[in-house]
Amino acid sequence: MSTRTEFTPEESNALADKNSLIHLVCLPAGAAGLVFLALRWPADHWTVRTFWTLFTAYFLFCWTSCFHETAHQTLWRSRGLSIWLGRFLGTAMFTPYTVYRESHIRHHAYLNKPTDWELWPYSDPKTSVTFRRWFVWLDLVMGVFCSPAIYGRLYFHKDSPLTNPQVRKAIRNEYLGIAIVWGGIIVLCTYFHVWTEFFIIWGIPHFIAGIFQSVRKLTEHLGMSSYDPMLGTRTVLGGGWFTKFCSFANFDIFIHGPHHRHPRLAHNALGEKMEKYVEDHPGVSFPRYATYFGAIRDTIPAMIKTPGVGMNAGAEAPAEDKDRGVVNFVADVSEEVLADEDATLKTEVTASG
Repeated sequence: MSTRTEFTPEESNALADKNSLIHLVCLPAGAAGLVFLALRWPADHWTVRTFWTLFTAYFLFCWTSCFHETAHQTLWRSRGLSIWLGRFLGTAMFTPYTVYRESHIRHHAYLNKPTDWELWPYSDPKTSVTFRRWFVWLDLVMGVFCSPAIYGRLYFHKDSPLTNPQVRKAIRNEYLGIAIVWGGIIVLCTYFHVWTEFFIIWGIPHFIAGIFQSVRKLTEHLGMSSYDPMLGTRTVLGGGWFTKFCSFANFDIFIHGPHHRHPRLAHNALGEKMEKYVEDHPGVSFPRYATYFGAIRDTIPAMIKTPGVGMNAGAEAPAEDKDRGVVNFVADVSEEVLADEDATLKTEVTASG
């Protein structure tokens, strides 16, 4: 059962050396936004409510990035603390921590391939273009519901690769916990007749946060055909204050190429790793952007024409992986999992060297 990420001593030291607490400002900021919406502070005016709704929605979106870090267990040295924080955040997002972690492990190992459950239906060559064209807009607008459903497929689908009884038991118990918590919230809101307040304080910001999360996911992946993690994802690494703030608040998740290749790497080292790849491989054109808007602009054609990744974005079927049974995050996906035939970056660099 892969409940804990195994780090090398060097990776553990890097995690210990970074400061995650300052990045966790998203947690109290989101909570503060909820409180200010509840108290209608400092005034009960639509402009004030709009501000706090968008403020809260953004930091709830940042909670999803924190959830992502807990799945990797790269927040700090204590992996147990990551697990319990992840279960708390997962309960808020209707997504069991373990099912998200198991899905995300496979997302890193088998990026853009039919076995990338996290990018369904975009990665599944059995889905039609028409279905994906409709689904991508549902995914965008209704991300608050679509994301839990996509992750849940890994547990409920008849062809699920999750066969370990302990893993399935952990996911079942987490689903039960989510049902109990949200069942209690439904009972309380009904008993005290506060459904309107609940939707204003939690429902609307959470719904908008789901849209932000879907935009991030689609911008990182949609339309990318390569199976190579450095070339099959979009990376945003810019110098503007807005880009830097968003990257900081979201644990540098949008420096996505290095993160996908090195899923155990501390997030504060991703920018340096990206610059190193650019320096070492001057002949390679990385899908790197200086702004989020630039990356979003290049994603839009894929959303409209042929929403897909990998084979659904024009790639040939992937070669057989070196490791077809990955159950935990690895140090270097390209070296440990990816077939040499699909390691586009390695092939191009070798040819140019």
